[in-house]
Amino acid sequence: MPDAVVIGAGPNGLVAANLLADAGWSVQVLEEQPEPGGAVRHDRGVHPDFVSDVFSSFYPLAAASPVLSALRLEDEGLRWSHAPHVLAHPLTDGRCAVLDRRIDVTAESAEAFAPGDGAAWRRLFELWQTLRPGLLSGLFTPFPPVKASVRLLRTLHTAGGLRTARSLVLPVRRMGEEEFRGEGGRLLLAGNALHADLGPESAGSGGFGWLMSMLGQTYGFPVPAGGSGALTDALVRRLRRRGGEVRCGQRVQRVVVGGGRAVGVRTAAGEMVPARRAVLADVAVPALYRDLVGAEHLPAQLLDDLRRFQWDFATFKVDWALDGPVPWRAEQARRAGTVHLADGVDELTRFAAQIAMRQVPDRPFLLFGQMTLADPSRSPAGTEAAWAYTHLPHDVRADAGDEGIRGDWGPVDQERMADRMERQVERFAPGFRSLIRARRILAPPTLEALDANLPGGAINGGTTALHQQLVLRPVPGTGRPETPVAGLFLASAGAHPGGGVHGAPGANAARAALRARRSPGLAGAQRVLTRRDRTGRRPH
Repeated sequence: MPDAVVIGAGPNGLVAANLLADAGWSVQVLEEQPEPGGAVRHDRGVHPDFVSDVFSSFYPLAAASPVLSALRLEDEGLRWSHAPHVLAHPLTDGRCAVLDRRIDVTAESAEAFAPGDGAAWRRLFELWQTLRPGLLSGLFTPFPPVKASVRLLRTLHTAGGLRTARSLVLPVRRMGEEEFRGEGGRLLLAGNALHADLGPESAGSGGFGWLMSMLGQTYGFPVPAGGSGALTDALVRRLRRRGGEVRCGQRVQRVVVGGGRAVGVRTAAGEMVPARRAVLADVAVPALYRDLVGAEHLPAQLLDDLRRFQWDFATFKVDWALDGPVPWRAEQARRAGTVHLADGVDELTRFAAQIAMRQVPDRPFLLFGQMTLADPSRSPAGTEAAWAYTHLPHDVRADAGDEGIRGDWGPVDQERMADRMERQVERFAPGFRSLIRARRILAPPTLEALDANLPGGAINGGTTALHQQLVLRPVPGTGRPETPVAGLFLASAGAHPGGGVHGAPGANAARAALRARRSPGLAGAQRVLTRRDRTGRRPH
C-alpha cells in the first residue's frame, strides 16, 4: 500500500509526487492517458519530421518557479532553449513591438513608437525589480503567504504604496494609457494579459499583463530542448529514481472515503488502490468534487459555490509543419519565439467583446509560436514547426465572421476556424499559407479528450479574473489545498495560484499533506473548520 496516491500525471501531480518521495513517502501516480504529462507533451503527429508540442510550449513561469528550480531537473537531462527575441507584436502597417531579455532592446522598441516610452518601460522594470522577491514568494507559496505578504507590503510601501497597488489592479488598456504615449508598450502589456482570459477592459488585467511582460523581460519564454515533453520526462525520471511509480491508462473513477477520510481511489477498471496517508488530486475542481468525491461527502455550501465556478475561455489550436520560415512583414517578428497577432489594442478589445457576447471572433487574436526558431531540434533546417491558438466562448451563440461556425466543433466548424486563423496570420505574413506542408487542428473537444483537465479547452483551471483568485480560488473561503475531506488535497491549477506550468499547486498540496501527518491535531481542526451540515451552517 503506497503512502500516497496522486491522481493525474500532469506537472502539478508529478511535482507533488516528487516532493512526497523526497520526504520518504511511497507514491503511486495514476494517469488516465496512455502517457504522462497532462498538458505538457509533444509528439510527431503533424509530420514525422516535425516535433510538435500538443498543448503548452513556452514556460516563463517554470523559469521563475522556485518549486521547479529546487527539483534540479537539469540533473535529469532537462535543457532550456530560447529564441533571439522573447516576443513580438507586429501591426499591419509594418511596425512591431518587441520584448527581449535585454532591457535596452525592449526599451528601444517602445521608444520607436513614442519618445519617452523607452524610459517608461524601464520604470516598469525597476518596479518589478523592487517587488519581484516578495511577489514571486507570494505567488508560489500556500495562501495566505504570511511572510511573503509582509515582505511585499514593505517593498510596496517604498515603491509607491497605494498608487502602485492601484496601477496593478487597473484594466490593461488604462494602465497602458497611463504609462505610455505610443502603442508599443501598450501592445506588449495587453497581449500578455490575453495569455489568460483577461481582456483589455478587465480589472486586474494590467497587473497580469505587467507580470507576464516582466517575466519575459527577466527569464524569457524558454522552451524545453527537444519538445515540451522533455520537462515531463525529467519529472518522471526523478520520481522513479526515488522509488515512485507512474501508472498510465488508469482512469480514477472515485475517491474512496471511509470514516470521513480519503482512504484510496477506485479506477474505472474496478481496481481499489488504497492510500495509507493521503490522496492528492491533480484534477479539475468541478470534476473532483462532483464526480470523484460526490455530494454525500461535501458541505452544502461548497456544492452551491461550485455552481458559480467560472472556467477560463475555450481554446482552439492549430499546429503546422512549414516548408520555410514565416514571411512576417515586420522583420523583428522573424526573430521572436512568440508572436501576438492583433492589429492594435482596439482589435483586442473587439475580440474580447465578441467572446463576451458568445460570438466566434471574426478576427481572432492569435498567440503564434515559432518552435524551430526557439529550438532548432524541432524540425529540419530551413523549415519551421509552428502553432497558433486563440480563445473562444464555451457556449457559441453566433459567428461574428458570418461563415456559419456553430460551435459544435465537428469537421466543418474545425476547417472553417482553422482557415480563419490562417487568414489572420496572412494579414501580418503574406504568403504564409503557401508554406504549409501539413496541419493539425485541436478544437476544444479534442483538447478535452486528450486531457480531461481541459474541459472545453479551458487551459488555466478556471478564470484568472479577480473574483476567482487568492482566497476566492477555487471558491470563496478556500485558497488552500486542504479539502473538506480529511486526507484529500487539491493539487491542480484550480487551486492557488492557478494556471501555468510552475508546479506551485502540486507543491502546496504535498506540503499540506506532509504537515497534516505531522500535526494530527491541526488536521482535525481543519476538518472541523471546513465541515458544515447539509443546510450549509457551520457546526457549533
